[in-house]
Amino acid sequence: MPATQMPMRYGHPEGHTDVCFDDFGSCIVTCGSDGDVRIWKDLNDDDPKSINVGERAYSCALKKGKLVTSVSNNTIQVHTFPNGVPDGILTRFTTNANHVVFNRDGTKIAAGSGDFMVKVVDVMDSSQQKSFRGHDAPVLSVSFDPKDIFLASASCDGSVKVWQISDQTCAISWPLLQKCNDVVNAKSICRLAWQPKSGKLLAIPVGNTIKLYRRETWRNELDLSDNFITLPLNVVTWSPCEKYLAAGSLNGYIVVWNVETRDCMERVKHEKGYTICGLAWHPTSRQIAYTDAEGNLGLLENVCDTNGTKSNSKVSGMRNKVYTDLFDGDDDSDNDDSDDFLNKNTEFQLTPKGRTNYEDDEDDLMLASGYSRHRNHILEDDDNSTEIALTGKHTHGEKEEKDESIHALPLTVSQRPNYDGPMPSPQQKPFQSGSTPLYLTHRFMVWNSIGIIRCYNDDQDSAIDVEFHDTSIHHATHLSNTLNYTIADLSHEAVLFACESTTELASKLHCLHFSSWDSSKEWTVDMPPNEDIVAICLGQGWAASATSALLLRIFSIGGVQKEVFSLPGPVVSMAGHGEQLLIAFHRGTGFDGDQCLGIHLLELGKKKKQILHGDPLPLTRKSYLTWVGFSAEGSPCYVDSEGIVRMLNRKLGNTWTPICNTKEHCKGKSDHYWVVGIHENPQQLRCIPCKGSRFPPTLPRPAVAILSFQLPYCQLATEKGQMEEQFWRSVIFHNHLDYLAENSYEYEESTKNQAIKEQQELLMKMFALSCKLERDFRCMELAELMTQNAVNLAIKYASRSRRLVLAQKLSELAVEKATELAASLNEEEEDFRNKLKTSSTTDWSQHRIVNHKIEENNSEDSEEANEIEVKADLHKNRFRQNPFCKNENSADGPAIKSVPSSHQGRVNPFKVSDSSKESTISINSTASNILDNMKKLSKKSAEPNRIANKEKSPVLKPLIPKPKSKQVPATNFFQACTSQTDKIVEEKENPENTLSESPAPSAQNIENERPKTGFQMWLEENRSDILTDHPHLSQEPDIIKEGMNRFRMLSDEERKAWTNKAKGGATNEAETKKRKHPSNDNTKQREQEKPKENLKLSKKRKHLDISINQKLLAFAFKKD
Repeated sequence: MPATQMPMRYGHPEGHTDVCFDDFGSCIVTCGSDGDVRIWKDLNDDDPKSINVGERAYSCALKKGKLVTSVSNNTIQVHTFPNGVPDGILTRFTTNANHVVFNRDGTKIAAGSGDFMVKVVDVMDSSQQKSFRGHDAPVLSVSFDPKDIFLASASCDGSVKVWQISDQTCAISWPLLQKCNDVVNAKSICRLAWQPKSGKLLAIPVGNTIKLYRRETWRNELDLSDNFITLPLNVVTWSPCEKYLAAGSLNGYIVVWNVETRDCMERVKHEKGYTICGLAWHPTSRQIAYTDAEGNLGLLENVCDTNGTKSNSKVSGMRNKVYTDLFDGDDDSDNDDSDDFLNKNTEFQLTPKGRTNYEDDEDDLMLASGYSRHRNHILEDDDNSTEIALTGKHTHGEKEEKDESIHALPLTVSQRPNYDGPMPSPQQKPFQSGSTPLYLTHRFMVWNSIGIIRCYNDDQDSAIDVEFHDTSIHHATHLSNTLNYTIADLSHEAVLFACESTTELASKLHCLHFSSWDSSKEWTVDMPPNEDIVAICLGQGWAASATSALLLRIFSIGGVQKEVFSLPGPVVSMAGHGEQLLIAFHRGTGFDGDQCLGIHLLELGKKKKQILHGDPLPLTRKSYLTWVGFSAEGSPCYVDSEGIVRMLNRKLGNTWTPICNTKEHCKGKSDHYWVVGIHENPQQLRCIPCKGSRFPPTLPRPAVAILSFQLPYCQLATEKGQMEEQFWRSVIFHNHLDYLAENSYEYEESTKNQAIKEQQELLMKMFALSCKLERDFRCMELAELMTQNAVNLAIKYASRSRRLVLAQKLSELAVEKATELAASLNEEEEDFRNKLKTSSTTDWSQHRIVNHKIEENNSEDSEEANEIEVKADLHKNRFRQNPFCKNENSADGPAIKSVPSSHQGRVNPFKVSDSSKESTISINSTASNILDNMKKLSKKSAEPNRIANKEKSPVLKPLIPKPKSKQVPATNFFQACTSQTDKIVEEKENPENTLSESPAPSAQNIENERPKTGFQMWLEENRSDILTDHPHLSQEPDIIKEGMNRFRMLSDEERKAWTNKAKGGATNEAETKKRKHPSNDNTKQREQEKPKENLKLSKKRKHLDISINQKLLAFAFKKD
C-alpha cells in the first residue's frame, strides 16, 4: 500500500515550525513562531492543548515527561508534560538556540546556538555542562549518538563535525554544506540524525542527497538521492527499526528510502509545495508527522509495509498528480512541472553558483546527462516508473498496462557496484590570503604586512575601511562599497578590489593607485561576459587577477593590460611580492579528504621566467590551504589547515621545508593561529591567536602575536638535536641573501657575515661534542660543512684533544679546501682579465695597475717592523715556488717585462732596470692575490711556514698558485723550471724587493741566506730561557708566539737596538752577495751550505714530530 497523505492542519503562524512525538506516540507536539507549544491527540484534534513558552520557539524535544524548548530569550527551558508547568532553565546562550535534542535515555540534552557554541547539559543537574567550541558560524542542528559517545553538529560555516563527548574534542569534520552568515540565510537547516539504536550510520542532508557516514571510520558508506528532489533536503529522520530513512526537501517532497537496498520506497509531494522544516517518525507505527514553513501540520500513514516490500507509491503518486488532480487541481501546471523536473535538476547540478561542495564533486563523477546520471547512479531500479512519469508519448491504455505490470514486479536491487575505494574530496574554493569568510557582515578583506582592509556590510550601509600600519605610506581611507566588492589586496603602491558579476553588471577590477604622481589615481576594468574574478594580487608595478575562465590577466599598476595566459586548473589563491607571482591551483581531484594542488612561481621583471612549473604543493593529510604569500624578504611560504607553515628552499631544488607548527603553540584543540606575515630576519611568524575559532573578529581589534620557528628535526630535547636544528634553520632563513645577490638586489653584507659566523659557531660546537663522544667520522662530516677558518680551528681542537688521526684527516681536508679556493680565485681572475681584454686597456697598463695595488699593500702595513718582516718572510716562501718566476739561465731573461717597485708613482713600463740597483718582479696573475691575502695571515704562522718551505714540505703544495691558461701573453716570456737545481737558482737570483712590505734594501737578499730580523736574532739568544720557563712548549709555533710576547715587552730602545743590529749585518751581507752574484761557483757553494743550515735548524726544534707539524702548518698558513 502506498503512503496515505492526510489533509494538513493549521498549527502555528507563518514561520519555522518543529514537531515531535511523545515516548508512546499517543500525541503530537509542535512549536512555532508564536511561542506556543501545542499538544495534538491526533490530526483531527480541534482543540489542542497550548503552552506558551516565550515570544518565539525554535525547537522542541520530548522525553520521559520532560518537554524542553529553545526560546527566543536565548534559553533552553524545561516544562512538565503534559501539564506544561515550568520546571526551570537548563542553560543560556548569548544568542538564540537553533536546535535542541534529547539523548536516547532522556538524561541529557544537546543544543546548538547562534554564538557558534554547542552545549551538552544534564537534565537533572544543569550545572553539569560541557561546551564544544570549534564552529566558525551559527550552529544549525545537533544529534546525539544513541551510545552517548559522539555528538554531531552542523553549522553555517559549511562544516559538519562529530565531537567526542567525553573529552570535548572534534573527532572528524567534513566541509559539506554551503556557507552562509546566519540561519535565516541558510539554504538548508541540515537536521542530521543518527540511527536510533545501533548508531552505526550518521545521515546528513547535503544538497539534494543524503550522505551516510560509517561510525568511527567516518567513511562515506553510501548516498541516497531521487530525481524529483530538485532543491536541497532540509531534514531527515530514521524509522524506529533503522531500516528506513525519510527526508523532507525545500520544494515540499517527502521521500523514504530503504537503506539496505537503497530503494526509494515512498515519494509524497506537499499540497502547496511548501518547505518541509519538521519531520518525526512515530515510535511504534508507520506514521510520519511533518510541518512546513507556513506553520501547517501534516501526517503520512502506512508509510512502508511491515515486511519491507517496495511500494508503488511513486507510480500511483505520479498518476494521481497527472490524471486525477489530487493536489493542486491544475492539470496543465502539474504536467508542466513533471516535464520540467529533469531540466530543473540538470540546471541545479550544473549552475556554478549556489552549489554545495559535494555537488561540485558529483559533477566530476557522474555523466553529462542529468537524467542518465541519476538513473544509472542512484535509482536504476526505478526505470519504468520514471519513464511513465516523464514521457508523454504513451497512450492511456499503454499506461494502464504499465501500471499493472509494475504492480506485479518483484523487489529489485540496485545494480550499482559497492565501491569501497578512496572517495574523492570536495575541491577547495578560492580564497584571499589574510581574509575572513565572506558570509560575515563585518570581515577582514585582507590583513598583510602593509595594512588592513575591513568590510562592513550592514542592512543600512556597506563600506570599506583601509588602514596602513605605516601612516607615512598613506593615510587611512574610508570607501563606499556600492558595487559589493568581495576581494581586496593591498601593497605600498595601490589598493585593488574585485567584485563578482550580477545579472546587470560585469565582474570588475578596481584599482586605487595612491602612489601615482598624477591626479588620476583610479582605474577600473570590466571582465568579459560569464567571467568572474576569483583571486587577485599586487606586486611591484603590476596587478594580477585570476578568473573563473581559468585565465590569469596581468595589468600594469597604471591600468595597462599586459600578458594573459591560461591556468592548468581552478585557482585557489594568489600572492605577489616585488617581481614574484605565486599561484596555487587545483591540479586534479584529491581523495579521502586530501587536496590535489599545484603551484606556479613566476618572475615578472624585465627578464620574465617561470621558476615553479605547476609542481605539486605538499599539504598535511586531510588538510587544505589557508594562507599563501611571501616572507618580508621575498621567500614563498604557505600555511595549511593543520597549522604547518612551509617555506621554499631555493638551495635544495626548490623544495618546501616545514618551518613551524602553530598547533604546538595552541592551548586548546579548537584554538588556531591566523597568519598575517612572515619575517626571516629576524625570524618571526606574525599571527593572531583565535580561541575556539579559525579567524578573529573585526572588533575589538585583535592583537598580533609573534611565534618562533622550529624545524621538525628529531631529538630536539638533546643538545645535538637542538644545534642541528639551529644550524639548518639559519641556513634556510638566510638563503634569501643569495637570491637577492643573484638578482642584483641590495642587502646588508653584515647580515650575511653574521649568519656565516653563527653557522660556523654551531658547527664548531657540534664538532666539539662529537670529539667528546669519540665520533671521528662524524667530525669529518661536520668539517666538510665548515669554512677554511673553521677547519683550521677544528685542526687545533683535534690536535689539542690528542686525536692525531682526526687532525691528519682534517689537514688533508684543509688542503682540498685550499685547492678549491685557489681554483675559484683563478676563475674570478680569468673572468676579470677577459673583461679587461675586451676593453681598450693595454697589457702594460694592466700590469701597472697590478703593481700599483702591490705598492699600496706594501705601504699600508709599514708601521711595525717585526710584523712586516715576518709577513714578508712568509710571502717569499709562497712566491719563490711560482713556476713563472725568472730563471737566471733562461734565455728569455732579457725579454721579461719588469716594473720598478719604488714608491714614485708612474714609471716607464718599457725601461729595463738594473737588478743590482733596483729589484724587479715578473708580472703574473698570482702576485696580486698573494698580496691581497697577505694582510690576513697571522703573525705566528710566518716562522713555521718558512721552516716548512725550506724542508720542501709536501703539505703546502696545493697552496702554490697554479699557472693559468689565460696567461698566454705572459708565459710567452717565461719557461717553467724543469729541475730542482733551476728552482734553487731561481730562489737565489730572483729579486723580490717589491714583494716585501718593508722598503729596506736588505730585502733584496735571496731566500736561503736572507738576513735575520731583530726578533729572530733576539729569539736565538733567548730560546733556551723560554724553554726553561715553559717546558711544555714542544712545538715551534708556540715557542715563536711566546717569544713575540716577550719581545714586545722590551723597551723601545732595546727593540730598536736589535733592529739596527740586524740591519747592520744585512747591509754587509747584501754588498757581498752583489759582488758574488754573477758567479756560478757561488751557486754550488750555497747548495752545499743549505743542508748544513737545515741540520742546524732541526737541532733547534727539539724532537718535534715532523709529519704532524707539517700538517698543522697547513691550516695556520692558509688562515684568512
